[in-house]
This record gives sequence, structure tokens and C-alpha cells, in this order.
Amino acid sequence: MSNWKTLLLRIGEKGPEYGTSSDFKDHIETCFGVIRREIERSGDQVSPYLLQCAEQLPHKIPLYGTLIGLLNLENEDFVRKIVESVQANFQVALDSGNCNSIRILLRFMTSLLCSKVIQPASLIVVFETLLSSAATTVDEEKGNPSWQAQADFYVICILSSLPWGGAELAEQVPDEIERVIVGIQAYLSIRKHSSSSGLNFFLKGESENSHSEKDFVEDLWDRTQSLASNGWKLDSVPRPHLSFEAQLVAGKFHELRPIKCMEPPSPPSDLSRESIGKQKHDALMRYPQRIRRLNIFPATKTEDVQPIDRFVVEEYLLDVLLYLNGCRKECASYMANLPVPFRYEYLMAETLFSQILLLPQPPFKTLYYTLVIMDLCKALPGAFPAVVAGAVRALFEKMSDLDMESRTRLILWFSHHLSNFQFIWPWEEWAYVLDLPKWAPKRVFVQEVLQREVRLSYWDKIKQSIENASALEDLLPAKAAPAYRYSVEEGKEKTEEHQLSAELNRKVKEKQSARDMISWIEETIYPVHGFEVTLTVVAQTLLEIGSKSFTHMVTVLERYGQVFGKLCPDNDKQVMLLSQVSAYWKNNAQMTAVAMDRMMGYRLVSNQAIVRWVFSPENVDQFHVSDQPWEILGNALNKTYNRISDLRKDISNITKNVLVAEKASANARAELEAAESKLSLVEGEPVLGENPGKMKRLRSTVEKTGEAEVSIRESLEAKEALLNRALSETEALLLLLFQSFSAVLKERLPEATKARSLEDLKPEDENSSAMEVDTENGNPKKKSEMGEREQWCLTTLGYLTAFTRQYANEIWPHMEKLKREVFSGEDVHPLYLQAIFSALQIPLQ
Repeated sequence: MSNWKTLLLRIGEKGPEYGTSSDFKDHIETCFGVIRREIERSGDQVSPYLLQCAEQLPHKIPLYGTLIGLLNLENEDFVRKIVESVQANFQVALDSGNCNSIRILLRFMTSLLCSKVIQPASLIVVFETLLSSAATTVDEEKGNPSWQAQADFYVICILSSLPWGGAELAEQVPDEIERVIVGIQAYLSIRKHSSSSGLNFFLKGESENSHSEKDFVEDLWDRTQSLASNGWKLDSVPRPHLSFEAQLVAGKFHELRPIKCMEPPSPPSDLSRESIGKQKHDALMRYPQRIRRLNIFPATKTEDVQPIDRFVVEEYLLDVLLYLNGCRKECASYMANLPVPFRYEYLMAETLFSQILLLPQPPFKTLYYTLVIMDLCKALPGAFPAVVAGAVRALFEKMSDLDMESRTRLILWFSHHLSNFQFIWPWEEWAYVLDLPKWAPKRVFVQEVLQREVRLSYWDKIKQSIENASALEDLLPAKAAPAYRYSVEEGKEKTEEHQLSAELNRKVKEKQSARDMISWIEETIYPVHGFEVTLTVVAQTLLEIGSKSFTHMVTVLERYGQVFGKLCPDNDKQVMLLSQVSAYWKNNAQMTAVAMDRMMGYRLVSNQAIVRWVFSPENVDQFHVSDQPWEILGNALNKTYNRISDLRKDISNITKNVLVAEKASANARAELEAAESKLSLVEGEPVLGENPGKMKRLRSTVEKTGEAEVSIRESLEAKEALLNRALSETEALLLLLFQSFSAVLKERLPEATKARSLEDLKPEDENSSAMEVDTENGNPKKKSEMGEREQWCLTTLGYLTAFTRQYANEIWPHMEKLKREVFSGEDVHPLYLQAIFSALQIPLQ
């Protein structure tokens, strides 16, 4: 990388580029000297790179803003082009709904105002345009209140830019900024309080703590008011432009052109709950709330941080996570060295965990956050590991109230995190969970973490890691040995089934074909022993042959999958096949899940068969004590929707190819027609058409391009047919899924008159997470335990909400049919509907 690029990239950092100095002023002066000269040589390269740095390292925006302010003193034309580029990018972001670009570019423009580059009045016009669009959107008569998420986002962008330039605006255009503040206050008075009950980390909305009555916009407004009353002074935003104020005042202001905001869709023609809910869902997907605060530490840990400083540090952390997601070590380095003068480890941990647990889904896979946390623990060994451990303990204490999907993510993260640190954890702190009922959320959490650890390592290693709390060995899964029915034991008489299994094993070793195997089964086993014995022998034997490794199992399924397909052509028989898989791998949850997933991948079992198996009596009783049925159900739904997603991508690509083929075919025909219409001399006589060789070649080209176009169109039609079939199967799958949830919940939920909210399922004297200290050993113990039936109901309702929320985009197109066939009727329990509607953001009333 050239020297000037390195200086721009590393400005404000401790490193060799700037010698021993860590002073922002020295860095800006050094960088300015180099960039000023570079502009004369390659100004076209400097401008886009400078903008890229400002957009993708937004915590350095004040430094880049000041640098541009100094460049403005010597090269107004260069800076004018930068301002035009920023505004053009901002308009493109508004038109496309690119939330991150809108937010960052507005912050950048505010910072340029501080450096005397942008006219304050023109920035106020931008603020007022965004504010006017927001107010119109939430207006009942002129706008579409269902799209309040877009309006809220615009107001959040204005408020979130004020820490970077509120003081300058108050000083230079006090009346205008006061008008904006009054406008925001007016907007807050007409918007509706944003309720997101289906998106809370905790069942009782504990994620908000002291801010439980305020949504994100209201909370940010309070923080901004506090900042304004403090004279716009804060610690978290560096103000390097003040060191150059005497020089910057001589710079020429540049005007911002008017902007145009994207209008929300028209309100739905029918104002039913479902129509409003669908639009609200679409708006939240387009303009998601980037953070939901997870206040898990005591207030004393961050009491020295101003409310607005907390917000700014959260912005820094989320921006670094967003823009450096491809380079985790660089990401961790920036996160550990933000330009703030106070310690923020607790805030950093809360922000990271809020992203891991964010609903409906985090911006990145859990694996990314795992790696960042691991690198931060190594970068800050004296501080961050203890903070992470404190966060885990705090979440563990709230386990009974944690959302089911968030709990699953926490299990996956924690087990993976421990695998990177030799599985070291003070398990003795949690040994008391053995005294809790087997369905208690804390006990299930420890059990599932140990289960996942065994998958990431091996049984003896994990047993050794809990030797300080050896009693927890009871929660370890059984050693992962298959339960083969036809193993030969000494002194045990061989049955006819043993002999059949041995014969089948021999045929596999002889590499007989699947067709020969099917013939032998149909002629030898099926007529004599019937379907159940046949299926048991075949399933147990083939699974045993494939039990050595994942590769062995996949090979067996590829080679002899037709045998299962012939034996189990319908859902009823496929459910029995799944039961055989479960019985064979009863000691290995991972192999059970992988085998069923592979079987669905090879279309040996259908997704509906898996749903029916998950909701069979043998599994329903395990819903609240094991995550295994939910993992298998989640895998089936994932695979179903991945297929649909892949088909849609294929159709999109083939559609583009059709257009290319059409154009090629049309060009070939046009060239042929042009050639045919030309006069040419053949043996001295005028003849229509060019020479025969060229005409033959052109006709061949027309024929080939026509055939290619037809072939691509046929491919498109085939993919569209597959997609239509998949969507039809999906509708049937969703009907079965929600009917199955409804049926099992109806059997166990209390009468609707006795339980109209989740709180009604909890013990009457205290909530389920109330604790008291055991005076004998200092361990916490329960004041009152959730009953098994109540915990089963809470767990199942929690997973119903989780699956509905996760697949909301696919559920909405089938909403009318689901409402008509599943969600209507006097016997539908209100808690069942509440779980679904809160996940879909449909108003309950």
C-alpha cells in the first residue's frame, strides 16, 4: 500500500506511520502535508479513498472531517467535488434504503460542518427534509403509520448525528437548530410508542431495565436533551477541528443541494390486523433497529459514563463490527482502542451480547462474534475475560426468562467460546443445578452446553473439564455408541432377525446393487415378517454399516438410499424410519440430527414426516428437557427454505441469461436479414444475398442462438415449476407445523379463562427466577419452582414464537389460509395466538 493511503488509513492510531506521536493534531498535520502534495499527482485516486475511509472507519470521522477542512483552505475545487460525492452517495442511499450509509453519511456531513466545509443552513435543510418525511409518514390521513419504522429511522439519524456537531449548530444557527428540536418534539407527540414484545430478549421485557417504559427513539431523545442541557459537551467524540479553528474559519462554505426522501408504500386497502402487521413487518425488515440494549450489569459498572456517551460508544462498536467483519483481528483491535477517554469493557460486552442475542436475527453469524470475543480476550487479557464471564453469569441468572431462540444462541456461543479456552470454566458455581428439577431452564442450559462441548471435543475430555464439579457428570450425554439391535453377544441366542441382518450385511460387503437388495427384501423378508420387522432389520443394519463416521453414513445413504425410498414411500412409513434412526443413535444426538438431515437432503424422508416425528408422543414429552427435537425441526425448516432460496436465485440468474440469449438471437437474425437483403454479383449477375459461405455461417448462427434461447427458456420453466411445487409443499408444511403446535398445546395449556398471559403460567408467590441463598454452601436456590407442566407450556410457546419469527417472510404469503384453517375458531387458545402474533408483530387487539 502506498504511503499516503497508509497515512489516511492509520490516522489517529498508535503505529509506525506516525512515529511515537499519538496526538491527533500531529497526525492531521502530517497527513495533510502528504495528501496536499498527492492531490496534485493523483487527485482522482485520493478523493474516493478518503471517502471510503470516512465511511468504513466512522469512528475516525472527526479526523477526516478536519483533514478535509484543511484541504478546503488550499484546494476548494477538490473539496467541492468531495462534498458533491458525499451528497450523491447520500441520495443514492436514501433511494435504496441503505440504512448504514444514510446514518454514516449524515454524521460525516455534520462533521464537515464543524470544519467549516458545509454551510450550516444547508445541513438544517437536510434535517428538516428528513423530519418532514417522518412526520408525514406517521400522519393517519396523509401517510402510512404502519411504516413508522422508516420515520423513526430518519429521526434517529438526525439525533445520532448531533453529538458530532450539536455544539457548532447551536453556536452558528441557534434558531434553526431549535426549530429542528421543536420539530422532533412534535414528531414524538404524534408517533405511537413502539412495542416490540416479540423481539425482547426476556419474556417480561427486562432488557430495558430502568428504560422499560421508553422505546429506542424516546430513550435517544432523552439522551440528546441531556446532552443539550449540558452545553453539548461529551467525552466520546474527539473534536480535533478546535486545534485548527483559527485556520478553518478562512475556508469557503459549500452548499448542499436539496434531498428527496423515499416515500413509504401506500396504506393497505383493508385495515385488518394482518394487513397492518404485514406492512409493519416489511418496514421493520427494511429499517431494522440495530441494537436492543441488554442491561445485564449493575448500573455501578457504567455510572461514570454519560447517557449520550454510552450511545456513541455503542455506535462505534457496531460500526466497527459492521465494516470490519471480514478481518476479525483488525476488528478486535479497533474495538479495544476506541477514541474515548474512559474504560468501556462492560459496555463492550453488553453490546456484543446484545448482537449475539438480537431478534429476529443478528447482522452476522454467531461464529463471527465468537471469534471477535476470543480475540478481545487475548487483546485485553487483564480485563475482558472477567467481564465476559460476568456477562455469562448475569445471563445465567435470568435464564428462566430468556427468549428460547436467544437461549439457543447463547448455548452455541458459550460452548464454542469454551472450546477456544481449553473448556475451562468454574463449573462448581453451577453444580447446584443438579438439585433443580430436570426441566428447570438453568439445568437444561448446563446440560445442553455440555452436550455441545462433547460435539466439539470428545466425552473424556469434557468429563475431565468438570472434575471440580464431578456431580455434573450426570448431565453429560451418554457415551456416543450406537444402539445396534443385532450385535452378537456371547451366550445370547441368535434370532432369525439376526440372520437376516447378517445376510444383508454380507450383500453390502459384496457391493450388490440397491436394485438387487430391494428384490431380495421383497422376496425374502417382507412377505414372511411384514413391514415393521423388515424396516427394523434394514434400517438397523445399514445404519450400523455407516456408523463409523459421517463419510461412511453418507456413502451408505447414497448407495442404498433407494432401499429406504422403496420401503417408505409415504409420510407414515417415513415417520417409522425416523424412529428407527432415533433408536439406533439414541446415545448420540449429533448423529441423529445429521442422519435425519442427510435423509431429507436425499429426499428419503419429507419435511412433513420430520414435523410429524418431532410432534410424536416420544418427543413431545422431551420438549422442555432437551433441545434435540427442536434442533431437528429447525434443520428441516432451514433446509426447506434454503431450497426455496436457491431456486429463486437460480431463476433470477436464468432470467438474466434469457435476456442475453434473446439479444444474441435477435442480433443473429438481424444480421442474417441484412445479409439476405444485400445485392451481390455472382458470375457477373446481380443476386440477392451475400456470398454463399457467409450466408451458410449466418444461418448456422441463427439456428444455434435460437436453440440456446429455447434451451434456457425450458430450463427457466423447469425451475419455475420446481419453485411452484416447493411453495405448495411449504404451505402444506406450515399448516401441519402450526396445527401440530396447536394440538399439543391444547392438551396441556390451562383453560383460557385461567391463563391469558405468560405471567399466569408462573408460580403465584414469586416469579420463576427469584432466588435466595442457601446458608449451608452459599449457592443460590429457588424460592419457588416452576411446575413441569407450566415449564413445558412456556418452552413450547417460546419455540413457537421463535420459529414463527425466524420464518416470518415465508409465513406471510400463506397468512390468509393459516388464519382461516388454524388461527380461527373458538377452541384456539389465546396464548397460542399471542405467541404467533407477537412474533409477526401483529397487534393483539
